[in-house]
Amino acid sequence: MEYKRIRARKLYEEVADSLVAMLKNGDLKPGDKLDSVEQLAKNFDVGRSAIREALSAMRAMGLVEMRQGEGTYIKKFDASRFSLPVAAALIMKREDVKELLEVRKILEAGAVRSAAERHKDADLSAMAEALHAMEQAKGNGELGEKADFAFHMAIARATDNQMLITLMNSVSEIMIETMRETRRHWLHSEKSTARLLEEHWQIFKAIKKRDSDLAQRHMLDHLVGVEQALADYIE
Repeated sequence: MEYKRIRARKLYEEVADSLVAMLKNGDLKPGDKLDSVEQLAKNFDVGRSAIREALSAMRAMGLVEMRQGEGTYIKKFDASRFSLPVAAALIMKREDVKELLEVRKILEAGAVRSAAERHKDADLSAMAEALHAMEQAKGNGELGEKADFAFHMAIARATDNQMLITLMNSVSEIMIETMRETRRHWLHSEKSTARLLEEHWQIFKAIKKRDSDLAQRHMLDHLVGVEQALADYIE
């Protein structure tokens, strides 16, 4: 007989569950401003790091937004998000990031090959638009994350494989979260930012030339770089 392994719950999950419960029962509503990290930590009797992780996870779920200089606010949300336990939606945390990166290698290495072989002009335009958005984002992390993800999704769409596109969409939020963590750990200088952008342009140029081998090699190099940037985070 097989027994299901019991997973110890972490403090940030408890905090996130409590906040989501407040959303469910109407104590928190879209547009409401949350207390400061310090005040929430006192209210929940936990450390500030647990509060930050819980808020970061809820942000990735699309439940809150963090406005620079103003605080954290509840966003309008889809009630269907509550159909799964919060813990299931927080898969992007440390113990699962390694598996997510492996999934990305499997999906995106194949996707980029297919995109190089099948892309249309409109697909190239979407990729280029995302790259230009990354250039313009500069120090704006949120815009950079969105543009980064838009580039990878444009590659997926260029495959014209609906199953692959659906799979990519299904991990979209946790992909954005790993991109966010990568930028926190890696993009601490203009040189690092330029390097990340150049890696994306190399992938794009190989796709445009329909060189599937080169496109795949550049994609894998890029994802290995992401893995190395997150090495301390996922240990």
